[in-house]
Amino acid sequence: MTDSSVIKRNNQSIWMRGVFMLVMALAFQLAVSLLALVAIAQFIVTAASDEPNERLKSLGHMLGQYLRQIADYETFASDDAPFPFSDWPTSR
Repeated sequence: MTDSSVIKRNNQSIWMRGVFMLVMALAFQLAVSLLALVAIAQFIVTAASDEPNERLKSLGHMLGQYLRQIADYETFASDDAPFPFSDWPTSR
């Protein structure tokens, strides 16, 4: 394989990653909005019952992990594309 074909393949893969990065940036914005709603709901539930909801705690934790995965992918700290290109993060 010649150097030019390796450069061409690497150039194509970087542009594909750029497309994935745009998709993941949109997913990040949606996840942040959802996390804000979960936080508000958790506050209301906790204020009303003096105890946080376990399901909301778990969802908030998973959303935090997902946001971390996206941030790692966007900054090239990881080559693993987050959900929907891999599994959804699990709770603790």
